[in-house]
Amino acid sequence: MDVSPKQLVSVAAALIPFLENDDANRALMGSNMQRQAVPLLVSNSPFVGTGMEAVVARDSGVAILAKRSGIVDQVDATRIVIRAYNEDDNTEISPVDIYSLLKFQRSNQNTCVNQRPLVKVGDFVEKGDIIADGPSTDDGELALGKNVLVAYMPWNGYNFEDSILISERIVHDDVFTSIHIEEFEIMARDTKLGQEEITRDIPNVGEETLKDLDEAGIVYVGAEVKAGDVLVGKVTPKGETPMTPEEKLLRAIFGEKASDVRDTSLRLPPGASGTVVEVRIFSRRGLEKDERARAIERQDIERLAKDRDDEQVIIERAYTNRLKEILIGQKLSSDFKDFKKGYKIDDVFFDNLNKSDWSNLNINDEKAQQNIEYLSEHFENALKNLELDFSDKVEKLQSGDELLPGVMKMIKVFVAVKRKLQAGDKMAGRHGNKGVISRIMPVEDMPYLDDGTPVDVVLNPLGVPSRMNVGQVLETHLGWAAYGIGKKNWR
Repeated sequence: MDVSPKQLVSVAAALIPFLENDDANRALMGSNMQRQAVPLLVSNSPFVGTGMEAVVARDSGVAILAKRSGIVDQVDATRIVIRAYNEDDNTEISPVDIYSLLKFQRSNQNTCVNQRPLVKVGDFVEKGDIIADGPSTDDGELALGKNVLVAYMPWNGYNFEDSILISERIVHDDVFTSIHIEEFEIMARDTKLGQEEITRDIPNVGEETLKDLDEAGIVYVGAEVKAGDVLVGKVTPKGETPMTPEEKLLRAIFGEKASDVRDTSLRLPPGASGTVVEVRIFSRRGLEKDERARAIERQDIERLAKDRDDEQVIIERAYTNRLKEILIGQKLSSDFKDFKKGYKIDDVFFDNLNKSDWSNLNINDEKAQQNIEYLSEHFENALKNLELDFSDKVEKLQSGDELLPGVMKMIKVFVAVKRKLQAGDKMAGRHGNKGVISRIMPVEDMPYLDDGTPVDVVLNPLGVPSRMNVGQVLETHLGWAAYGIGKKNWR
C-alpha cells in the first residue's frame, strides 16, 4: 500500500511533499531536520506544500488567534485592539480584547521570536482567525525555508560529497539571514567586604569605553556593541585587608576611594557583536531603584495606562451606541432639562446629553427603562474592574523582585546578532537531502537557464539515486511550474 500524508504519519512527516516517493530513512532525516530550522529574517511559505502547513502553524502556538469575533479597532507593531462582539447577551456592552505582540524576544535556542500583525483597522475577524504571524510563519502557514531556484548538476567539484554551491545573491539579499539573541547577566551582591555597585565610575577605564553607558552604568538600548565592550559597569570592594570598625565609619562618612574597588564589569565576550535590543533590571524588594530602572518602570506603566485608556474609550463608545439604539424613538415619561414630558427622543436630544445624565433618564417603555438601568450598572462595573486591574498591574511592577539570597540587583542585557549564510553552514530540504555550503559564488559565475536567469543553489545529482529520495526532484518540478505560472499571471 502506498504512503500518503493523509494516512497515519507524524506531523513533521506530513509536511514532506511527495512523501510516498522517499525512502523511509531519508523521510526520517527530513522530519528531524525540519525541527532544527532557524527562523529567518523574512519567512516565505513553500510553493509546494502538503496542506498541513496551516494546521501546524495554528496549533504550534507561535501565531496569535482571535479569542472572540469582532472588528479591529487599532493596530501597530506591538499590539492589536479588537472590539469584540458579545454573542451571548445583546444587552451587555461589547468587550475589548487587547493582544500584545512579542517583539524580538529570545527563545531557549537563542533564536529570535517576533510577531507581526496580519490585520488592518476595520477588518472583521472571526473567533479562531490568525491575526498575527509568529517566527517561521507566513500568512498563517508554516514557513521554515525559502523558495529558491535549484540546479542539479556537478560544478567544478564544489558540490562533491553533498557539498552545496550557493549564489552571492542569496547572501546579498538576506534570503537565508537570521537573527540570534544572546542573553548576558550580571548580579550585584552584598559581600563581606561591602556591597558591589552598578556604576559608570569604573577605575582605570577611559571615557571612550563608557560611551554607550547611561548615568547608572547600564548600556543603552540600540547601542552597537563589539567584543570587549562594557555592557554593565560594576565595581567590587577589594579584599586585601579586613576593615576595622573605625575605617568602616570613616569610609561611610567620607565615601570610598576609587582605589579600594576593582573592576568586575560585564563585558561582551570574544567573538560576539551586535545590537542591544532589551535591558531588564531586577531590584531586591525594599531597595531604592536606580534612574534606569525607574525609567523602564515608567515606560511599562505608560504602556499599561494606554491599554486602559483605549479600552475605556471603546467601552464608552459601545455604551453610547447601545444606549442610542434603545432610546431613539422612545418618549420621555417626565420633564428632562429643556425637553418636556412625552418628547420623542431623537439625535438632537442625544447630542445635548452628558454622560452624567444617562442614568437620570425616565422613559415610558418599562422594558427599555430596565435595559438602560442594567446597561448603566454594567458600564460602571466595567470601568471599575478596568481601574482595579490597572492598579494591580502597577502595584506588581513597583513592588520589586524576589532575588537569590545576597543578591541586591540583577541586570540582563539582550544582544541581537544578524547572521548571514556562510561557507560551513548546513542546509537541508524536506526529503533528508542535507549538505554543507562549500563556496559562495558571484552571480555572474553561476549556471543559468535559457532566458539567462542564474540559479541560486547547485546540488549534486549523484546525491539522489542512491539515497532514493526522488521526492526532491518532483518537488523541484512542481515548484518551478508554480513559479512559472505565478510569473505569467503577474505579467
